[in-house]
Amino acid sequence: MKYFIVTYGCQMNVHESEKIAGILEKLGYTPADKREEADIIVFNTCAIREGAEERVFGNVGNLKKLKKIKKDLIIVLCGCMTQKETTAQKMLRTFPFVDIVIGTFNLPKLGDYIAAVKKGRQLEIWQEGEIDEILPYKRTSGDNAWVNIMQGCNNFCTYCIVPYVRGREKSREEQNILNEIKDILAEKKYKKITLLGQNVNSYGKDLKNPISFAKLLKDICALDGDFTLSFMTSHPKDLTDEVIDVIASEDKIEKYIHLPAQSGNNRILALMNRKYTREKYLSIIEKIRAKIPNCRITSDFIVGFPSETEEEFNDTLSLVKQVQFDSIFAFMYSPREGTVASKMENQIPQSVKNERVNKLLNEEKRIQKETGKR
Repeated sequence: MKYFIVTYGCQMNVHESEKIAGILEKLGYTPADKREEADIIVFNTCAIREGAEERVFGNVGNLKKLKKIKKDLIIVLCGCMTQKETTAQKMLRTFPFVDIVIGTFNLPKLGDYIAAVKKGRQLEIWQEGEIDEILPYKRTSGDNAWVNIMQGCNNFCTYCIVPYVRGREKSREEQNILNEIKDILAEKKYKKITLLGQNVNSYGKDLKNPISFAKLLKDICALDGDFTLSFMTSHPKDLTDEVIDVIASEDKIEKYIHLPAQSGNNRILALMNRKYTREKYLSIIEKIRAKIPNCRITSDFIVGFPSETEEEFNDTLSLVKQVQFDSIFAFMYSPREGTVASKMENQIPQSVKNERVNKLLNEEKRIQKETGKR
């Protein structure tokens, strides 16, 4: 029996697909080189941007012919997109040949759903769930090992669907994280550990005995082994001086911080519910560069947020010019059903969003050419 996994979205989904592969291999499946060879195909979906959802619908639809040829083929849809009940029901109606549709919290029971397929189609969407510490991983990212330190998000940025599909923040116990990393290092083939969380800077606040993200970083660096440590993603409102000091002082930590700004205008930041200002963001950049002069800094930006004026977009452009990031990721705002921003007035025309994102990316190219940054 062979499996094929199609992964959309962020590093968290990539790591989650490693868990799916671990579950399937424990059931006796082995990897297929292409989907036509597979006995089970899993789509691990993303709901963050509209384009990702459109690609899922297109790629799942393309399997209709294959399912007619291979009647015992099992097709599974899971991940952020299917956590939305309305989307899950729509996919079941649109694709009657899909066998299993589950949400983000149901993943530990994937083996049970596969076993039950002969009795009929499986649809189950749990609204919450605990972090699973038992399921195996099949790590597929070379000499880098992803380590999830928490799940969910409490920030409720008005454009973001994550709190609705990943739930509220839940941190793993520090000892479980340290034990996992010790096991990883014992294999001698992983040179890099990358910690994952929607907002790693808020790690540990919800634990019975709270600890800080800075302490977790220190304790990981104290482990024996030759490795580098990195993490993603940081939220500017929670990036503390203590974390910056730890990055500066610990040789094992990569001198790199991804710090999404999203906008350079205070009115838009407030509408986004980002809980910091342009001035606060710039002060954090100053601290990083003062304490870690060789630190690479990258960022995310959203252009065309509802009601964003040309002048407010120019504030974002000027922030990029002022900071001179090592690189940026620029996205056009796309409304996600269920978020506050999707109901806001003055949605920006697509043509204007196209123009603004191109301006921003062209400015990044100019900076990189001028400074030699990559």
